[in-house]
Amino acid sequence: MDVAQVIGAVFVLVAFAALQFGRWRPDGLLYLVANVVGSATLAVVAAVGGDPGFLLLETVWTMVTVWSLVQKLRGKRVGATQ
Repeated sequence: MDVAQVIGAVFVLVAFAALQFGRWRPDGLLYLVANVVGSATLAVVAAVGGDPGFLLLETVWTMVTVWSLVQKLRGKRVGATQ
């Protein structure tokens, strides 16, 4: 489980760093996929480990990111409306 936790965290952190350094956009496919893979992996780790707070965080993170990814794949705008 430790390996899975590190892999999930790496996916989320790579996406975050790439966004912060202007390499990826928040509505970009790579950013969204990395967030889905990372947060879903961490949600499974939290479920197996019996950590309800972490499970809630990662499950919601995964659901929101999946919604954004589906919108992106359907050709709809993702993100703020400003």
